[in-house]
Amino acid sequence: MTWPVVLAVLLAAALHASWNALIKAGADKTLDSALQPFIGALVGLPLLLLVGPPPLPALPYILASMCIHVGYYCSLAGAYRHGELGLTYPIMRGTAPLLVALGSGLVLGESPQPLAWAGIAGIGLGVAMVGLSRPGAALHHRKALAYALANALIIAIYTFVDGQGVRLTVAAGHSAAAYVLALFVLNGLPYPALVWLQRDAAGRRAILAYARRRWPLAAVGGLAAVSAYGIALWAMTQAPVASVAALRETSVLFAAVLGTVLLKERFGLQRALGACVIVAGVVALRLS
Repeated sequence: MTWPVVLAVLLAAALHASWNALIKAGADKTLDSALQPFIGALVGLPLLLLVGPPPLPALPYILASMCIHVGYYCSLAGAYRHGELGLTYPIMRGTAPLLVALGSGLVLGESPQPLAWAGIAGIGLGVAMVGLSRPGAALHHRKALAYALANALIIAIYTFVDGQGVRLTVAAGHSAAAYVLALFVLNGLPYPALVWLQRDAAGRRAILAYARRRWPLAAVGGLAAVSAYGIALWAMTQAPVASVAALRETSVLFAAVLGTVLLKERFGLQRALGACVIVAGVVALRLS
């Protein structure tokens, strides 16, 4: 992995942690989880018209990813309803790259080299140290833990799907942005529609009132989400998917800092040591 790719993915990690912190800080996690992709779709539509659509062979990957992302948003909202950002976010983001690394040989034909494995393992261990600074507390939040682990599995699945889809798009002579923007435009509809249909008339009025208050922050979060995933998918056309997936989860560091500064969550010595282990893992990935 070259330094420009590494730095780009680190930027994506910071953006990803930022929009997750906005959801966690909101009063209604389900509505915020629906509002951000919806606003992201509105942001992405004019950009998609400018860039142009992806090739037709990429459409099955986009449709599959749309279905998978409905489960992602459901499990994300559930994790944040039952657990704090500093607990659930690291579990979700730290487990996923290990699953991607384990499955990448079978699914993508990419087997990480020994140094890359060391980097992936280091990032995974560091993420666990940051997220499970209080293991006993994690076990007492079993619902949050279950939602977070389910979310990690879903992340691994859509990483494989989108990694293949964006590579196919680039191989066909289109830009990675065409795939990313088409995905976000279409992905901004199913989960918000599901949330809307689950509410009665009074609940829908409450959704509109909440959206009027939250749309500026949702727009920031939506733009951050589009940018973060777009950068990550572009990086998957430049480097092995497992390495990019692992490096992207340095977002846990940014989430821990945001959770401490904005949400008044604990940081502590173990999280600081975990941060050092993550940095060592990043260096190993860069050198692999």
